[in-house]
Amino acid sequence: MDERTAAAELQKLVNGFQVSQAICVAATLGIADHLKDCKRTSGELAALTNTHPQALYRLLRALASVGVFHEAEDRSFSLTPVGGALRSDVQHSVAPWAILAGRPYFRQAWSDLLHSVSTGENAFRHAYGKGVWEYRAEHPEESVIFDRAMTAMSRGVAAAVLTAYDFRPFSVVMDVAGGQGALLAEILRRNPGQRGILFDQPQVVAKAGPVFDAAGVSDRCDIVAGDFFVSVPEGADAIVLKWILHDWDDDTNIRILKTCRRAIRPEGKLLVLESILAPPNEGASAKFGDLNMLVMPGGQERT
Repeated sequence: MDERTAAAELQKLVNGFQVSQAICVAATLGIADHLKDCKRTSGELAALTNTHPQALYRLLRALASVGVFHEAEDRSFSLTPVGGALRSDVQHSVAPWAILAGRPYFRQAWSDLLHSVSTGENAFRHAYGKGVWEYRAEHPEESVIFDRAMTAMSRGVAAAVLTAYDFRPFSVVMDVAGGQGALLAEILRRNPGQRGILFDQPQVVAKAGPVFDAAGVSDRCDIVAGDFFVSVPEGADAIVLKWILHDWDDDTNIRILKTCRRAIRPEGKLLVLESILAPPNEGASAKFGDLNMLVMPGGQERT
């Protein structure tokens, strides 16, 4: 690669925040849902989304240039396979995560990455004077957006988890800090003789009922609210911790693990699901996810 080409490639990376924010806006407006059955002009989409026609066209034109949409000569737009992942009704929808990543508080925390790199401290706490969990508790509208993103991501990985691991030997599976239950619902759906326990904070599990109803497993799952630093329900022979330990420092994780150990059956198994860090020069997703742990909750990827 010559110097000019290398500079152009680096410029694309530097400007990646522009693409991210544009995708966030498209996801927030539900553009992909409006295009799922047919192509539409930017004017039609502006009317459907109550946006400025020319400004929306400029947004869509830019996203078409990076492959999210396809633009025709008449200013009509259609979905590409990549853009299809912004639909809200697909299994691997990225829309909820795109909306979360574009939230002002999320981006402001990332603006303090230099502080984290300089000191090893959590960027979010430096920017806001409190932890991200406390912040979301004080801003319930942000908690709703976060929970939607986690539910969508759980649905996206559930099939892979069930392919990789056999849950059939267990009679009771408990998902600790399991959000709104997307993963546990799929585990129970695939294992008809099994019971489940979903455990998370009250404001999170309050919206779990429809997830289990949709999977047809409501009669086999107990939804329990609480604090995993204090206690978790007893009786499970398998406890799942998915994307939990990476949120916390080592000492806090020891507290969580001790709580789980007290509750699980003597012969039970603890199943930890986290990202795997690839060898050098590979695996950008997990490694930038690790930076997100440094910036947002203050944890880290350890695998």
